[in-house]
Amino acid sequence: SAVINDSASFLLHLLLLAELLVHSSGRHAHISPLCGMFGSMIPQVDRLMNSSKQLHDLTTEELLNFAAVEHRLHSLPHIQYTAAYFSSLKVNESLSQLYSYSQSFKLHVDWLKTAKENVSLPVQAAESSSIHLQQISNLINASLHQISADVPQSTPPSLPDVSTAFDALKFSVELSGRLEAFCSWSKRVLRHLQRLSHCPKH
Repeated sequence: SAVINDSASFLLHLLLLAELLVHSSGRHAHISPLCGMFGSMIPQVDRLMNSSKQLHDLTTEELLNFAAVEHRLHSLPHIQYTAAYFSSLKVNESLSQLYSYSQSFKLHVDWLKTAKENVSLPVQAAESSSIHLQQISNLINASLHQISADVPQSTPPSLPDVSTAFDALKFSVELSGRLEAFCSWSKRVLRHLQRLSHCPKH
């Protein structure tokens, strides 16, 4: 009977092992092809975050002088941070939204770059931000094609005239803050999409 018990125990272990293998292979089989795209987007968002912080070249103390300045870039995306929003994320809708937001920010950054050039302010950070936004947009575009989803069309926003260096600086501060917020939101969305798509953790 000891032999029978041992055999039964051995068979049970084999069955459990087989079940584990089936589950793990099943998990790997359902890994989304988008995982690589998400993995490429996150470092780009990090780079964008770094360049967005340099859009105004002001110290923390100097920034305090702009704390009460009215925000005038009303055409920037209104980003949702609620728990309800994040809990209801769907891959195709989120990617479409990310694409629209990236395109919108790129249009604003390009406008700021031109405005700063016109008043002889440095434009390197704006150029860098624009490049990263374009690279993020390209990755999202490819992802949307991969899942046969429509790529949203962007409409050029109506943007204010900039006639002085101080005006350009005010807009730089505003856009920098909003771009940083967008980067934080984007990373959170992408991490959530990675979980939804069963992407392996690195």
